Amino acid sequence: MNASFGLPNFFPALPEMFLLLMGCAVMVTDLYVKSERRSGSFLLAQATLLGCTVLSAFILVSTEGELIYSFSNLFVADVMSHVLKLCAYVAVSVALVYSRQYLLDRGLMRGEFLTLLLFALLGMMVMMSANSFLTLYLGLELLSLCLYAMVALNRDSAASTEAAMKYFVLGALASGLLLYGMSMIYGATGTLTITEVAHAVSKLSGSTSDRVFLTFGLVFVVSGLAFKLGVAPFHMWIPDVYHGAPTAVTLVIGTAPKLAAFAMAMRLLVNGLLDLALDWQQMLIMLAVLSMAIGNVTAIAQTNLKRMLAYSTIAHMGFMLLGLLSGVVGGNWFNAADAYSAAMFYVIVYVLMSLGAFGMLLYLSSKGIECENLDDMKGLNARSPWTAFIMLVLMFSLAGVPPTAGFYAKFAVLSAAVNAGQIWLAVVAVLLSLIGAFYYLRVVKLMYFDETGASAADTARSASMDAALAGNGEMRVLLSINGLALLALGVLPQPLLGLCYVAIKSL
Repeated sequence: MNASFGLPNFFPALPEMFLLLMGCAVMVTDLYVKSERRSGSFLLAQATLLGCTVLSAFILVSTEGELIYSFSNLFVADVMSHVLKLCAYVAVSVALVYSRQYLLDRGLMRGEFLTLLLFALLGMMVMMSANSFLTLYLGLELLSLCLYAMVALNRDSAASTEAAMKYFVLGALASGLLLYGMSMIYGATGTLTITEVAHAVSKLSGSTSDRVFLTFGLVFVVSGLAFKLGVAPFHMWIPDVYHGAPTAVTLVIGTAPKLAAFAMAMRLLVNGLLDLALDWQQMLIMLAVLSMAIGNVTAIAQTNLKRMLAYSTIAHMGFMLLGLLSGVVGGNWFNAADAYSAAMFYVIVYVLMSLGAFGMLLYLSSKGIECENLDDMKGLNARSPWTAFIMLVLMFSLAGVPPTAGFYAKFAVLSAAVNAGQIWLAVVAVLLSLIGAFYYLRVVKLMYFDETGASAADTARSASMDAALAGNGEMRVLLSINGLALLALGVLPQPLLGLCYVAIKSL
């Protein structure tokens, strides 16, 4: 029982329990669904996400944001976990709507996709509320195994199978690094509970020999985190997986799991190893600079939109690390809440931008036609001015052009870096961001100033894209809301940024 509220021990985990039950229900129900559209399974999955949203909101309100530990301190419910879960529900729900027609056209709209997606979400939720290395690792493996299977969903595609194998092998290696680092820290502290690790580290960090042992484990932990975030030099899997997986699966991989990876970084580095901040900040500086440089420069050479967005992801995760490494300055924690809330705001905005960008590729694809090359964007404004405008907003936001949310997100993390005294790092980030703006603006140029080619293949592709633009009204409405939300958050970022600040302060 919780001392403050008289609530049962399992109360904070109600959304996870509900999702587990409903995920099994979706799997069984799909056996009896005969329609190719899978309407029953799809609606049940959406109802599941709605139920999780209601439960998480109810727990947040009823506990007034109180920090609650349960299951022998293996599980924690706080404002940060609730906010990230609510964002994950929205991201998965939107991903389902964006993906549905694409999967139907390719015969991939099956119960396996829905079930794997819900269980992947369960893994994310466990990671967000983990208060133990054990819980964190279980959530991570549940998420990873579901994603490996989803990448290989199209069994007839050699590219998908190859991407899944690469993802599985490299993911297993990264999980091994993370597990080894956790075992080293456990060996030094004698506990797996993150809060107890923090107390032990604060006592041991003063001893030179103990600090060396802890730092050795920290290197492996940061390496595992870097792989899950997809930052350089642990980024080698991202372009191949993004390109090889079906676009609907790429949309899933590039959005909600980033929220879980951020939560994982916060739980391990901030909640558990804050007294080693001087050590992991230096590692994050290297990872951030490498990611922004490799991501932005390499993306310029890409002609495939999915690979371009993959390298864009690497650069954006490097930007997010700016917030994480700016929290503690010379042992001073006064800047911590502002810096970590800026990083949280950035990752939420990034998920919203990625949903729109990959959603647009799905919207412009049709049966037998994949919209994934730069040339496919030519003349989009002439065919559909509103669709071109939404794509323009998405590209501007990814590039960090005002007044979009992407601009304010970058401004927030750059401000945190400057306040932390990392002025040189902020200057490097701005310069690399200017380089990165090129490949986003190139898409805008193709949409507004180039015309579709006159060859037979180009004519057929244009006709197919026109058909895609004419149908799927619900997706067009949701994409419009997605794009306009980025504009609204760019003009009025304070409510979400304030919520992120409250979430971080709750830690």
